[in-house]
Amino acid sequence: MFTFFRREPAVGSAAAADLAAAANAPDIDVEQVFGSIAQQASGLGKESADLNGLIDDLAAMSGRQAATFKALADEIDAMVQANRVISDVTKASHASVRRARQTVEHVGQGVAGVTDTLAQVATAASEITQIALQTRLVAFNALVEAKRAGDAGRGFGVVAEAVKDLATRVEQSSNLITSTVKQLDVRIRELAHNIASREEAPQGAARSDSFHAAVSEVERGVDDIAAAAQKNLEGCAGVIASVRGLSQQVAGSSAELQNARKKTEGFLALSEQLIEMAAESGIQTEDTPFIEAAVAMGQQIGRLFEQAIDDAAISAADLFDDKYELIRGSNPEQFMTRFTAFCDRALADILEQTLQWSPKITFGVATDLRGYVPTNNRKYSRPQGPDQIWNLANCRNRRIYNGRTEMAAIRSQRKFLLQTYRRDMGGGNFVVMKHLSVPILVAGKQWGAVRIGYQF
Repeated sequence: MFTFFRREPAVGSAAAADLAAAANAPDIDVEQVFGSIAQQASGLGKESADLNGLIDDLAAMSGRQAATFKALADEIDAMVQANRVISDVTKASHASVRRARQTVEHVGQGVAGVTDTLAQVATAASEITQIALQTRLVAFNALVEAKRAGDAGRGFGVVAEAVKDLATRVEQSSNLITSTVKQLDVRIRELAHNIASREEAPQGAARSDSFHAAVSEVERGVDDIAAAAQKNLEGCAGVIASVRGLSQQVAGSSAELQNARKKTEGFLALSEQLIEMAAESGIQTEDTPFIEAAVAMGQQIGRLFEQAIDDAAISAADLFDDKYELIRGSNPEQFMTRFTAFCDRALADILEQTLQWSPKITFGVATDLRGYVPTNNRKYSRPQGPDQIWNLANCRNRRIYNGRTEMAAIRSQRKFLLQTYRRDMGGGNFVVMKHLSVPILVAGKQWGAVRIGYQF
């Protein structure tokens, strides 16, 4: 930090008076003072923009983690509901078995009820298996996200691993249920056959004993199913509480990160104001040549548009067209308007000249009031290919950019606006740079803005 910020409290006109007094002192070089302010404000802006971007990335990651936790909780809820269905159905199975015991005359009907009930059990067990598979997939994705987050995702990974293990155990229990149901179905069908043919048996008592033994075996099978379902319920209950608790913590962290990001934006805005104050002072700074060139280009493009309308090269309605037609198959999305082709012809060479101003220049574009960039520098205007990451970095024309920096540039009515921002180059690569913008006026009406990006 520099001395201007460590002075005793002085805001508004008082700060300006202090600065003016210092500038008028005989032993202080005014240009050197302003140059120092501009340079240190640039450094503050660069660090603030970088920090702002990093916090924004963390907030986005926390948001994705919260969404993943919610998905896990939903999957576990679905498993709980399916196991409750099994629990309810096994109660009905017990009732059916008791009815079979009560009277042999109606046992055929009761056995049929058990068969239907077990069919429901098999269906529910199949559903649980599918849910468990889905849960394992979600848990695997959560583990990948946790590893990507490093130390910040360690707790997240522990819970995700527990969910994955739970899903495996539930799947095993469900497979056991399915196997048991199949065995019971065979035994019940044999039982039904024995009951149907009991009058043909030479010894009625022996047939009755066989029937009751089969019913007891069915009861034991139903008890095994109920126990497995209860085990699943207990396991789900233990994990879902942890998942929901951690989900709430992650959501809270995301909100706190968003608040921190807003505070860093305040530092960023302050640094931008200091840079502009130095630039507007009339004293030469490192930004002055870029500002003068950008203002001249904005005026040049405005005159070019006016002349094109006068010469009927394009109508005012077409030049201010606000209907953006999506180019099918473009990834990221690109659009066409009624003025896109005109801008390609009229602006390509002008915009290309910006790259010759200085090696620091990264791009120079003209954007309309909604953030649409019809024409970009040639190196950023290549035909799209199948790789989206490559397209993001190399196919930057005919796209809409409406982030904080871009929209602030477009909406500004000032002679120029100098900002600091972190540019997304695709593939997780970012570059912190200065963003200079100048309004483009056509017959007194703002069409958009010239936007110049250059490195520190």
